[in-house]
Amino acid sequence: MYQDEENLKISRASAIVVSDRYGSKTRLEETMDFARECEYKNLGLAFCIGLTDEAEILRKVLVSNGFQVESILCKTGHLSRELIGIHDNPVAMCNPIAQAHFLNEAKTDLNIVLGLCVGHDSLFIKYSQAPVTVFAVKDRVLCHNPLGAIYQANAYYHDKLFPSKD
Repeated sequence: MYQDEENLKISRASAIVVSDRYGSKTRLEETMDFARECEYKNLGLAFCIGLTDEAEILRKVLVSNGFQVESILCKTGHLSRELIGIHDNPVAMCNPIAQAHFLNEAKTDLNIVLGLCVGHDSLFIKYSQAPVTVFAVKDRVLCHNPLGAIYQANAYYHDKLFPSKD
């Protein structure tokens, strides 16, 4: 399967980026290097409305580094939660399928996920026609650093993660 043209391009680019100055580049720098190595120029940015400021900074960085960026926020389409059988909350639901369709129509080469909710990220990835990479995941409690819970699994978060079996 690695000999498939797209798989070969992605796996080669990934191997090159990972080995180039290993451990000295940020995820952002590696993402841009990966996109360049794959010759991706039109990048999609699917982001959570709660990370609008971060998305704008990321967009500016990508544009200033020569990429075209199409971005789409999670609440696009203003769908009611009643569509999925939730009737007690008037807040518009996120629309990751529409985010993917928008970026598909924009013919993005690579899509970047920034802080989509658990499950919404899965739907976005499922419907994205372009390859997807995750820049950051949502974790409201730990400032978008879900590994914080793992780092504290034997300390502060132990009782939360390993409930007693009384």
